[in-house]
Amino acid sequence: MIPVFLLAIFLFGVNFTVWGTAGLLRAIERRLGPHPPEPPGPWPERDFDVPSCQVSLSEVAVLMAAHDEEVVIADSLAAITALVPAENVYVVSDGSTDRTVEIAMRQGVHVAETPHNVGKAGALQEGVRRFVLAERYGAVLLLDADTRLDPGYFAAALPEFDDPDVVAVAGCAVTDWSSSRRGAAAFLLTAHRSRVYALLQRLLKFGQTWRHTNATYIVPGFASLYRGRVLPRIDINPPGLVIEDFNMTFEVYRRRLGKVGFSLGARALTQDPDVWRDYVRQTRRWALGFWQTVRRFRPGWNLFSVMLLCYITEMVLASVLLILLPVMVLVLSLPDLVPPLGTVPGLAEAYHGVHQYLSLSTIGLGVLLPDVVLTVAVAAVERRGRYLLAAPFLLPLRVLDAVIGLAAIPLAWRARSTGRWKSPSRRGADVVRAGAAAD
Repeated sequence: MIPVFLLAIFLFGVNFTVWGTAGLLRAIERRLGPHPPEPPGPWPERDFDVPSCQVSLSEVAVLMAAHDEEVVIADSLAAITALVPAENVYVVSDGSTDRTVEIAMRQGVHVAETPHNVGKAGALQEGVRRFVLAERYGAVLLLDADTRLDPGYFAAALPEFDDPDVVAVAGCAVTDWSSSRRGAAAFLLTAHRSRVYALLQRLLKFGQTWRHTNATYIVPGFASLYRGRVLPRIDINPPGLVIEDFNMTFEVYRRRLGKVGFSLGARALTQDPDVWRDYVRQTRRWALGFWQTVRRFRPGWNLFSVMLLCYITEMVLASVLLILLPVMVLVLSLPDLVPPLGTVPGLAEAYHGVHQYLSLSTIGLGVLLPDVVLTVAVAAVERRGRYLLAAPFLLPLRVLDAVIGLAAIPLAWRARSTGRWKSPSRRGADVVRAGAAAD
């Protein structure tokens, strides 16, 4: 019989334990007080000069790639221009066929257009080149058109650049609950994605970006900063990838450009899919983008490669186990629910085969209970009791994510993507106001 603790480790992971411990040490280090500034780290392949490491708000450019975003772009631009001057904001309309360009120009920001839909990575690359952002600004914020920065974003993010080795700062994703539609499906999808953000960022990313152990697999493209001087050294738009943010992160480590910073205070609200079709499409796109980047990456003898190998191994094993879990529960339950089935040839052998290793109580204690405990912890930390209403349904959504993630693996080696994109259906200000009123 598989021990309960071993089953829990398979599903929830050594990675969470290791990086969660690193995050705890990072928090303790921060609590004990400021540490003396460190000299620039040893990056032997880095062949550019290290200028003044600090970045002020006036040295930040905002680059937004937008494809048919007329529903949300006005609110997003109004939010960002309340934090940085409009002359520092640049929008690249990626072959939009709606009023995206007109609305952006009305906001007083710089606007450029691509002749056709070249994909988000292509639009970002065009924006960096056309507006000469790498040479003119100390840092460039890559901002999605549906994302609104928390007023304290820059106060939390820019100090990360005080470390001269930090070349990118990952934003902290926060689900915009107020923009979610009403209904059970929208609530469950929003709660699930929000819980994923909370766990991954607190238990993985916070530890992975500690100055002593810097190795994270994603600087999310929705609201993250890059030093201007490193952007020309990153291949933003290599052929065959469906998304850019995994690739840009891997480039930072592969080319040994520096470290990634992260602060839980650098919060940015983003609209997550709240209908099944959009959720599945976005999750598939993210999974495909990850595996395509893994396919492209050449590992080396460094912490990032070790972290990535451990993450992939554990993720694949946990995904397989999650997918098999409903089948095993069914096999173990059938003889009790329908006793005659316990003597049916095939089913009886399956029951005894599974029961040698697992029981319903083991699954309950090793899978269901830890999942509920994590949900309760997130609800307590975020002071959002509604997570508890979704708790019974979040594990099946993890199973769905596992199916999508594993199905994307062969696609990453078979298919070449153009990078062209279509955003999930957006919710405008009327939906946001209705959601806020409901809260």
